[in-house]
Amino acid sequence: MNLRDLVYGLYARRVEGRLDHAAVPKHIGVILDGNRRWAKASGGTPEQGHKAGADKIQELLGWCAETDVEVVTLWMLSTDNLNRPEAQLVPLLAIIEDAVRALAADGRWRVHHVGTLDLLPERTQSVLKEAEQATHDNTGILVNVAVGYGGRQEIADAVRSLLLEHAERGTSFEELAEIVDVEHISEHLYTRGQPDPDLVIRTSGEQRLSGFMLWQSAHSEYYFCEVHWPAFRKVDFLRALRDYAARHRRFGN
Repeated sequence: MNLRDLVYGLYARRVEGRLDHAAVPKHIGVILDGNRRWAKASGGTPEQGHKAGADKIQELLGWCAETDVEVVTLWMLSTDNLNRPEAQLVPLLAIIEDAVRALAADGRWRVHHVGTLDLLPERTQSVLKEAEQATHDNTGILVNVAVGYGGRQEIADAVRSLLLEHAERGTSFEELAEIVDVEHISEHLYTRGQPDPDLVIRTSGEQRLSGFMLWQSAHSEYYFCEVHWPAFRKVDFLRALRDYAARHRRFGN
């Protein structure tokens, strides 16, 4: 261990020691950004950057478990990413599949897919379904893997699901228009039954949501971190929690 690592370790323990666990967010959303830029800066390939980013996930979940976080949503692949050239997309999907298998094999986490399965290749669909089934009875952190996910797509899918449900019941459009409200749509989101994210973290310095959990993040706090995702450290995570704990959440009041 070099001097820099020692200093960071001591600082992380200091921040963690002062952390109020009662003020820790229960649901954290993470936009895993900067894999390719990290690889370029390190002289590596995009695939190496994505692999390093995938390896970081288990570290993050370990930190979350230590601080009593209950739900983590990881944005691993957007609907826009699906438009990448096949030469980029195929290895990226393989890395994501391996990461999801590792989450399921860990034995602690409950894996839940959020996104549109039909947009993904059959192999990726199978990996996601198998991981969800295999971890259904686990009692650890609920890990939402957002693969083939887009916030606008989610809302469109929720409305479509709501319309189909009421069509099957024989509800007329006029009757549905009279009763539909926010809760009706929330019940058809990919994250139905889950608490909305209290905190959304985005790495790599970008300060935008890019469509991440548009509906659920209406009252979320945001933390934008300069470091690229593969370089994200425990001290960066603890700083995000400390920053969150220092805020006074008004929820519009």
